[in-house]
Amino acid sequence: MRFGKTLKASIYPPWEGKYIDYAKLKGLLRERELEGDDSDSEAQPWTERDEESFVQELINVQLDKVNAFQSEMSQQLRDRTNACEAKLMPLVRKSTGGKDEPSEDKRKEIANELVGELDQITKEVSELEKYSRINFSGFLKAAKKHDRKRGARYRIRPLLQVRLSQLSFNSEDYSPLLHRLSAMYTFTRQILGLEIPENQETSGDSRLGHDAYVSYKFWVHTDNIVEVKTHILRRLPVLLYNPTTSKELDVSQKDPTITSLYFDNSSFDLYNQKVTRATEAGSLRLRWSGDLNEGPAIYLEKKIVGEDRSREVRVQLKEKHVQEFLKGEYKFEKKVTRLEDRAQGESQEAAALKKEVEELQSFIKENELQPMLRANYTRTAFQIPGDDRIRISLDTNLALIREDALDPQRPCRDPEDWHRRDIDDLAMQYPFSSINKGEIVRFPHALLEIKLRNGARNVEWLHDLMVSHLVKEAPRFSKFVHGVAQLFEDNINSLPFWLGELENDIRQDPETAFKHEQEREAQRAEEDFVVGSFLGTKASPLNTMMGSPISRMGAGRGSSPGRSIIMSGTSPVIERTSTQLAARDIPRTTGVSQPSTAAEATPTEHAESQEGATSSSYLGTLFPSFSSSRYAQAHRGTSRLPPGVSAPEVWIKDTGPLRVESKVWLANQRTFIKWQHVSILLASLSLALYNAAGIDNIVAQALAIIYTFFAVFASVWGWYIHEKRARLIRKRSGKDLDNLFGPLVVCIGLAAALLLNFGFKYKAALDEARRTGYPGVVEYLMNTTTLQPIFTVQGNA
Repeated sequence: MRFGKTLKASIYPPWEGKYIDYAKLKGLLRERELEGDDSDSEAQPWTERDEESFVQELINVQLDKVNAFQSEMSQQLRDRTNACEAKLMPLVRKSTGGKDEPSEDKRKEIANELVGELDQITKEVSELEKYSRINFSGFLKAAKKHDRKRGARYRIRPLLQVRLSQLSFNSEDYSPLLHRLSAMYTFTRQILGLEIPENQETSGDSRLGHDAYVSYKFWVHTDNIVEVKTHILRRLPVLLYNPTTSKELDVSQKDPTITSLYFDNSSFDLYNQKVTRATEAGSLRLRWSGDLNEGPAIYLEKKIVGEDRSREVRVQLKEKHVQEFLKGEYKFEKKVTRLEDRAQGESQEAAALKKEVEELQSFIKENELQPMLRANYTRTAFQIPGDDRIRISLDTNLALIREDALDPQRPCRDPEDWHRRDIDDLAMQYPFSSINKGEIVRFPHALLEIKLRNGARNVEWLHDLMVSHLVKEAPRFSKFVHGVAQLFEDNINSLPFWLGELENDIRQDPETAFKHEQEREAQRAEEDFVVGSFLGTKASPLNTMMGSPISRMGAGRGSSPGRSIIMSGTSPVIERTSTQLAARDIPRTTGVSQPSTAAEATPTEHAESQEGATSSSYLGTLFPSFSSSRYAQAHRGTSRLPPGVSAPEVWIKDTGPLRVESKVWLANQRTFIKWQHVSILLASLSLALYNAAGIDNIVAQALAIIYTFFAVFASVWGWYIHEKRARLIRKRSGKDLDNLFGPLVVCIGLAAALLLNFGFKYKAALDEARRTGYPGVVEYLMNTTTLQPIFTVQGNA
């Protein structure tokens, strides 16, 4: 089906006119002339004005229209959700019998009114997600059509991808909003006494079984690959691959090269299921390690991913049986017979094998599947042998190659064979230079996948890696989806969102990455607090920040899915984030005004808030109590916390015995000794100056007294700072230890004294010259600033 028909069939009637005007873009591109339909008039040449009109319409008009509508609708849905939460919030907890407590009939009436509104919001959230995807595909389709047919001098797709990366309509994640709606659905059903479906009892954890894994995927820039490897190697060993039966392990071997052969049909039904996130999406692939000429074990794997759980069926094949199995002619007769003979009758293993074979062959036959795409990559695996709670894989040198036979004139693969002979017979290696340009795509980054078993513990280091600047989260990334989207774009009408980010530099500044992580943690804490209010879990933002399992397991893209699941301790990143979150006002979106009293803050926090309020000017940096460093600014501000959350009396970092490193005390003492050294130098200078001055030299005597005052100040200031810093260290205070007041006073005072000394000596020299009658000397001294000395010798020599 052409994309124009797909777009027309996907339009949501209330939003008609808000979609991309694909027909208008095709008209501006003058596609009929390109197809040879010039019966009405002769084909006109493509001019700069035509190019400008098309670019203006695509990049500015249509893209701005779609982005503006998506942003407006997204905000409207959030506002409507907030309004529903505001109406339900008085029903969350029953009061103590006051007059304002709503009756049971009133509670049911409010719940009945909101059910219809929740249904409408949920429907529009789903339609808005479809709206974003179909329009994103439309922009890329239009740009590709232009570059192919009109892009002789100017290609528009790179410019479009840059603009798409700057907009939010193709990167919006609706999972947090859906979690809030699900919580309100559950709450209203409880009020109305309706049965609650099992899959809606929690915000996403119920679907995870005891042995389930949660997968997190990231992109890694080539510059950061070695640093990521070394970060993991400190905690997990490399899992070496031993293809032979020898008991001796060769530690000098290279990382294995893995080949995956993905199946689909000519309509790409399996691809569409994965992209549109269908209720049940299936996939099929052949997989082996190393070169096919070496006779490796080949696995045929079928995976079904549903809303509740995923299921995998896998059988091992030999190369000579692969084609027969795909045609349904090979059914493991010998192996089944051997299993039955071993059990002397019916065997559960034989029955399970028969069932798996029948399921795989029927799946291939019903969907008319054939090999479509080859993924070749080098894998480095990290895992503790015998402990599969944490499994990490890093894939590099990823190449995606066409393996289809869709074009009967120029098939990439022999239709009667199951794989490309030109690659496997010649044992081609990355970068596959002999493959035609249109048949291969080389992925620019490495892929990091982290699989955690439900119940993994002590993964603080893993959390720090996943929120660091070394990786970029790539939720729901799939090699199969990416390869089809890149190599078969003419055969599909739906594209994944991450295509708009391929041209961007994924490297980040560490400080910026940490700041973004703080914002995501605060947003997730807010969402979990609202959801917990309706589900009765009493989740608080601070508890969520400390690693709540519920908040970690069902995270979507907007809530940063690249997170560790369960943590027994607190990582430095989480501790810093939770501390800063507690020291500022967490925004509420429930629409309910909640009063906050000053009694909730501790005296230290109140003092710091007063300090922050009076230290906004730059002059505050001159005094030791008003530090302007980023650390101090992050810990200032009002400490208004959400209802039900109180600031801890003692922070975790302040518990336990006081242990101060020796270098901390020695650094404080070394600074004190430096100040005393400065004081002694100034005192010696003042004493020498006073003794050298004559009785009539009042200027020298005055300067000596000034230097004495500075010497005394330096000594007293050094002692004061030493005692203050020692007190802050003993109290484990979070305040800064730096100061600028003392050094500035000493430096400015000495500079002023030197200038005054120079001025007085200069004036004394002028007066002496005038008194002794040497006007030539006077003129010389008065003209030294212009570097034009004038000597006038008068009188006797």
